[in-house]
Amino acid sequence: MGEKKRREEEVGMQEFIFHRKNYKFMLIGIAVIALGFILMAGGGSDDPNVFNPEIYSWRRIRLAPALVLIGFAIEVYAILLNPDSKKEN
Repeated sequence: MGEKKRREEEVGMQEFIFHRKNYKFMLIGIAVIALGFILMAGGGSDDPNVFNPEIYSWRRIRLAPALVLIGFAIEVYAILLNPDSKKEN
């Protein structure tokens, strides 16, 4: 009987894989990635016969892809972060 009760307690005490701190960093990473894609948008031309050099601006070539990569790095950090490791007993 004692073993059955212990199993029921273990099932009832299931925890999430990630903690609140992990989810905060994940949301920050998603926001940075979205900002990078927003900055990458535009610069095209309405007329296909007219070339618009704005497509090669510094913002679209350097800044936006860097923000996307930084966002992915934040996501990796958020997944690997272990908030329990810094708790003191």
